[in-house]
Amino acid sequence: MGGFVLLLLLLGLPGAARGAAVCGLCPGPPRNSSIVARFCASRAGTESEGRCCRERGAHPERLLGLDLSNCSLRSLPRGLAEATAVVVLDLTENPLTALPDGSFLGFTLLQRLAVPLVLECPGGSSAWQEVTTSGSSRLCQGQSNPCNSSGELAWPCPENAACAPDGPGLVQCLCDSPFHGYKCLREGTFPVLLFCGILGAVTLSLSLLLWGTQRRKAKTP
Repeated sequence: MGGFVLLLLLLGLPGAARGAAVCGLCPGPPRNSSIVARFCASRAGTESEGRCCRERGAHPERLLGLDLSNCSLRSLPRGLAEATAVVVLDLTENPLTALPDGSFLGFTLLQRLAVPLVLECPGGSSAWQEVTTSGSSRLCQGQSNPCNSSGELAWPCPENAACAPDGPGLVQCLCDSPFHGYKCLREGTFPVLLFCGILGAVTLSLSLLLWGTQRRKAKTP
């Protein structure tokens, strides 16, 4: 029975609880020299949690800033994907050598990103409205909307779909209503009840399997 309860808890765990780990990737609060600390100090109604800056009293998964400066990072941590809601992100003073393509997929709200000087802004300079350098850091400010650029998109959206930003220099194609499915070729309402029914059946089956496995282990002398 414990396995069944555990599975339900994992499925119902809010994004904030899972994403809280990213705030503890480095010890202490945001560093005073970080753009995250300055951003939070200038914005009313914010509070620090580990290396994160949160909006006080808001939904707990609402992150505003994340300071990962001077964390001895040689590559971007996996937990970074849990911070897609941040507006300000500091990665300076780390021995980073590259920012792989798609590292900031989903970071549509990111407006200020500080990286080591040896690195370029993700998506290139054209993905940002302003790029400046200071000392050993590079500051990328204001994401540009690639869907509104005069250049041709690398992956044009299919018919019945519209282009939407999906991070610095990244785009996604969203189906126009009432189209859905592969390349937005299916027309009509998405079968929500059928989808939820299948998902519920699979979840229940896995829960019963896990529960039965634990019962057998408990009976084994």
